Amino acid sequence: MAGRADRMKAGRVVAVVGPTAAGKSELAIDLAATLGGEIVNADSMQLYRGMDIGTAKVPTRDRKGIAHHLLDVWDVTHTADVASYQARARAVIDDLLVAGRTPVLVGGSGLYIRAVIDDLRFPGTDPAVRARLERELSERGAAALHADLTARAPQAAAAILVGNGRRIVRALEVVELTGGFTASLPEHRAVYDVVQIGLDHPQLDARVADRVGDMWAAGMVEEVRTLADMGLRSGRTASRALGYAQVLAWLDGTIESGESARLATIAATRRFVRRQRSWFRRDPRIIWLDRPDVDQVAGMIRSA
Repeated sequence: MAGRADRMKAGRVVAVVGPTAAGKSELAIDLAATLGGEIVNADSMQLYRGMDIGTAKVPTRDRKGIAHHLLDVWDVTHTADVASYQARARAVIDDLLVAGRTPVLVGGSGLYIRAVIDDLRFPGTDPAVRARLERELSERGAAALHADLTARAPQAAAAILVGNGRRIVRALEVVELTGGFTASLPEHRAVYDVVQIGLDHPQLDARVADRVGDMWAAGMVEEVRTLADMGLRSGRTASRALGYAQVLAWLDGTIESGESARLATIAATRRFVRRQRSWFRRDPRIIWLDRPDVDQVAGMIRSA
């Protein structure tokens, strides 16, 4: 596998990042067409097969003939694993660079973006340890496991919400396997020559509401019903995805109506947008744009 020095010399990578519903996919496709590139997905939920409507996956007919990589690679029962994603994404990007193509990495999953472009290394996992901790989470609850984490790694516990069972389990697993846990990511240190374009929009709250409405009209509820028959409820990551969690809750009787599920999805997505903004705004390398002109952006990338 290529090292950092080799990757830095191989060619330029473009990353289009930012919050949900800001217009990243459209810009990324147009940039790929202009720069002679291909799309590499960095949306953690678009990695799942069948999760199309609720993740706003661009239909094949709208991709303008641009090749897309790392879509539909996991079953909905698969637990997301950023380390394996990192390896797959870098392999795709390295192949594109060797072929003289411009990789256009696009998505709003901040850790997945950084995992690809920066010098980040992730602790391994142990299925037996993970299964035991998941059982403990089920039996004892997130608060009890958070107390265990506080005793063993207080800095990590302070950075994780008491109710976030998935992150608590992962932190405890890392502590058990490595003897410690670092709650913060290292400084930005790129492994590629990369230009990051950040998209935001002043009317994003309204755009989120419109997007969720379009998803419902396109058959979001039917998509969730289909995926539920394929094991969605047992998928620790996929079942918690925006929209999918809310529709499942309605189907299971914990949300009173489909309209309530839609409104809950809008509210949850807006909260997620705020977290995305907070994450990406901490990266000083990102060039933020509002309503970009594709030719101007392409020219800026070429001259950067």
